[in-house]
This record gives sequence, C-alpha cells and structure tokens, in this order.
Amino acid sequence: MSGIHITDIEAAINWWRERQPSSDGLCACPEVRALAEVYGLLVYHHELECDEASMPADAKAAWLRWYESTPDAPCIAICSTSQGDALCKGCGRTFDEVQHWPVMSPAEKRITWRRITQEGTAWRFNRYAERAREFSGIDHPQTKNSVGPA
Repeated sequence: MSGIHITDIEAAINWWRERQPSSDGLCACPEVRALAEVYGLLVYHHELECDEASMPADAKAAWLRWYESTPDAPCIAICSTSQGDALCKGCGRTFDEVQHWPVMSPAEKRITWRRITQEGTAWRFNRYAERAREFSGIDHPQTKNSVGPA
C-alpha cells in the first residue's frame, strides 16, 4: 500500500479548517480532529508517511474529501511520452505513471504529484505554468474554488 505524506495531511487539515472554522477558537470540526490525530502520531514517531491501508476510517474519509478538491492529473496536454520520452516534458510523469494513472490510488497519485512538484522541471512548472492553472477537462475538474475558467 502507498503512504500518505505528512504534508498532504497538513494540507487537508488546513483545507478543512478553512471550510469549517472553529466557532469558539478552541474546538475543531470532526474532520480536523481525525486528521490531527494522524498528524500528531506522525510527528511523535518522526514519520513522514502514514500507511493508506491502516489510516483510521474517519481520517481517511476527511483526507479523501480534500483529495477530491485537488486536480487529478498533472497533464497539460503536451505529452512527450507519446513521442518516446521516458519522462514527460509537459507534466513530469514517467511513461509508466502516465499509462497507469487511471488505476492508481489517490495516495499513489499524490506520491507522483509530490515528486514532480519537488523536481519542478516539467514545463507545467515553468514555461506552461499558466496553462497548468487554466487547463480544464475530465482529468482537471473545476470547482467553484478553482483558479481559471469554469
């Protein structure tokens, strides 16, 4: 099973805090509390990832709700793997990642997103950054909170 990185847990916590702020400044919503428990254990044990399969159900459900708000595929419709490249110049995914994307788990997809974001060499992060922000389609669901055209 894939691991969910601590930065994704933190991003999900912040997403939920924005959507369901504390009414009294002390009590967090159930989703934040569930994710904070996982986050706290990761910090305590000096771990960077939690196992997707053993994550508590309420925390996983809250994480998946956050995940659904993120773009699915990093594709910007400039795929150099179709031209024989082992690594796509457009999105930064490997040929295997591009081919297996539809069947990858959310955690596996986030691992790929994390790698390509850290590398920052794909065109989606430089010469075509505006295209990545505005691209829409089945792999890029637009929500009312998304940047770019609906």
